[in-house]
Amino acid sequence: MSSLLITHIGTLAGLHPKETLLLKGKEMANLPQLHNAWVLCKDGLIEDFGTMDQLPQQLPNELESISAKGGFVFPSWCDSHSHIVFAAPREEEFVMKIAGKSYEEIAAAGGGILNSAGKLQKATEEELFESAALRLNDMIKQGTGALEIKSGYGLSVESELKMLRVIRRLKESFPIPIKASFLAAHAFPLAYKNDHAGYISLIIDEMLPQIAAEGLADYMDAFCEQGFFSVEETDQLLSAAAKYGLRPKIHANQLSVSGGVQIGVKHQAISVDHLEATDEAAIAALAGGQTIATLLPSCSFYLGIPFANARALIQSDVPVALATDYNPGSTPSGNMNFVISLGCIKLKMLPEEAINACTLNGAAAMQLSEQNGSIAKGKRANLLITRPMSSLAYLPYSFGQSQIEIIILNGKVQ
Repeated sequence: MSSLLITHIGTLAGLHPKETLLLKGKEMANLPQLHNAWVLCKDGLIEDFGTMDQLPQQLPNELESISAKGGFVFPSWCDSHSHIVFAAPREEEFVMKIAGKSYEEIAAAGGGILNSAGKLQKATEEELFESAALRLNDMIKQGTGALEIKSGYGLSVESELKMLRVIRRLKESFPIPIKASFLAAHAFPLAYKNDHAGYISLIIDEMLPQIAAEGLADYMDAFCEQGFFSVEETDQLLSAAAKYGLRPKIHANQLSVSGGVQIGVKHQAISVDHLEATDEAAIAALAGGQTIATLLPSCSFYLGIPFANARALIQSDVPVALATDYNPGSTPSGNMNFVISLGCIKLKMLPEEAINACTLNGAAAMQLSEQNGSIAKGKRANLLITRPMSSLAYLPYSFGQSQIEIIILNGKVQ
């Protein structure tokens, strides 16, 4: 495999040592940087880096060289929460939101998750793969270099398996690491509206064994929320998934203080995601621990609901990640650059904190931080090069305008 040399980098950002796998508290404001730099990539990995005045005389024979022209170089964004496998958008609900309908009212009128489930059940695996691939290509062009994708719009044995098989095809077809989360506990299908125990048994007794047998999922997810899955039901589901080696990454405290954070911590969840409604008890449960609070500010932006309390979480030594929540109902966007801007503008995170939350901590929320999320020797050479910028803060400041010029995946210019 040929090597790639990137020269004339204005600022090389995110130089966390390879042994640093997760950031919390004051560490999140530290984004190590090197100015007037170069990076050498070899065999898909970061081989070395340094300042231009120390550029090695001996370089690999088969070498492609490009200039960053004074731009910044960052590790690729690591998006640890998405739902990009779906059959159709839901712009009709967008109009309902404009007319003043709430998330709960739209769901009660036949919209929401059940709307997507009905459409997905009719779609073929090939149709789902092709539409998801288009979305994923767009995300990669916007700088995403690692991704988690959830099922959860199937809500039946056949359709949940269909979604997870599509995610497996995406894993096999794209040059970025992808993790799969099993989210049949996203909503109760109409047939089980008054038989919660029956649907939970279907998940535990039929879906989980088949998913485990085919190796289709990396994580177990559940929407622990008032009107969806209770704390007790979530506890039962996570206990069952643990028998198959599926650790939790769960939806918690999106619409109310549900107790989802505490049940996630009890089950040693990799992350608890959303947290728009977070009280002192939830923060205390996370404080100083390893469970990551994954915040989804573009969901708050789109739905008009409160933004998560990132400052209180960071001050309590909780590791914070940011992700898109890309889905057809509450966040029809996979743009991590906008997420970074919202992290600064609405969550009051420093640019360094927001970028760390979208890189190293995002990778940690997918158990990928040994290979992704920072610029270190031996890590995967998934990088992005920006236009020249006056400072780090210009990236979130210039929301809505892409600063990205070049995408590099596995040491290759895309």
